[in-house]
Amino acid sequence: MKQRIVWLVVLAASLALAGQVWAAPVRGVTDTTIKIGQWGPQTGPAALWGAVARGTGLLFKMINDAGGINGRKIKYYIRDDGYQPSRTKAIVKDLLDNVGVWGFACGVGTSPGLAAMPEIVKRGVPWVGMATGSRHWAIPPKKTIFATYPWYSTEAKALVRYALDTLGMKKLGFVYQNDDYGKGGLDPAVAELKQRGKALAVAIPTEVTDTDLASHVLKLKAAGCDAVILWLLPKQAIITVATAAKLGYRPQWITSSTLSDAPLMYKLSKGLWKGVIFGNFIDVPDSKSPLMAKYRAAWKKYAPKERWGVFYYAGIGFVEPMVEGLKRAGRDLSVDNFVRAMESIKGFQGIMGKVTFSPTRRQGIKQVFLGKCGDGGKSIRLTDWIDAE
Repeated sequence: MKQRIVWLVVLAASLALAGQVWAAPVRGVTDTTIKIGQWGPQTGPAALWGAVARGTGLLFKMINDAGGINGRKIKYYIRDDGYQPSRTKAIVKDLLDNVGVWGFACGVGTSPGLAAMPEIVKRGVPWVGMATGSRHWAIPPKKTIFATYPWYSTEAKALVRYALDTLGMKKLGFVYQNDDYGKGGLDPAVAELKQRGKALAVAIPTEVTDTDLASHVLKLKAAGCDAVILWLLPKQAIITVATAAKLGYRPQWITSSTLSDAPLMYKLSKGLWKGVIFGNFIDVPDSKSPLMAKYRAAWKKYAPKERWGVFYYAGIGFVEPMVEGLKRAGRDLSVDNFVRAMESIKGFQGIMGKVTFSPTRRQGIKQVFLGKCGDGGKSIRLTDWIDAE
């Protein structure tokens, strides 16, 4: 009898060992490392937004120097897609097939993200914190995709309401990038106005390559717009505001969180950004919160040549929930374990709004607040958190 018990114990131990030996390997994960990739425009018309990817790198540097996550350090791969969807697709395939990344963090831009998503979904690869407020990532829910950027529709509705109800504006114009990003702001703005029995005075599309926007400004002026919402690249927004100033046209400029880096926009516009109202989803640059102070200290230590601003530290905020999910998943970093860990996040607070996921909810944050560019480019908070949905 004793011999039989001993034999059963040995057999059980052998089977357990065999299970460990023959367990299917997880791509991009070793005993000591996790490979994570990201794309972002380091060059091209949207290069200012490329700081997001570098900000994420700062967070991973902090994590690695503190010992990693559950005994593993992050190997981080940034790729420049120039804000060109075709390049984004190629980058995703390369990072998966040749580098062998476990998952993706952030990724800048709606059109680039839409180009990347089919491959990511098909392969069941984790992707968290895309740097775009499109609804495509969360609706319908996709198993391995978790969005943290608030919806553009939330911002657009909040901005329209503020312009009409708080500022008392009568005629709204809208200048937008002619793609999913721009229409992601335009469509809900139109819907909000329609509910009030109103309409935009004029809606003007732009292409990414447009640099002469004088005709756009003249249309806004001719329509008598006393407020104009901009859903553009940073460069085009600055050109629009500067062109209007030369023509003596000074409406109330309003914009989305994609242009909420007030100090940078103020500097690049030579002060013309003062007074611009914008949506926002993340703490202000000079916040006194302990967490922001911690990140600023890390920035000074690890990346002093970078400029501290929303476009940079948003790359931290977008990925904080991913880090929390990795911690909760433990050492067994299978995709299924990670997904369950992400779905367990409720009310997580980093430097953005509170994040909540569930098996049916893939949109982590659904609130924004409104801010304004003050003297010297200071970010002034105008409202508390708003849920315009």
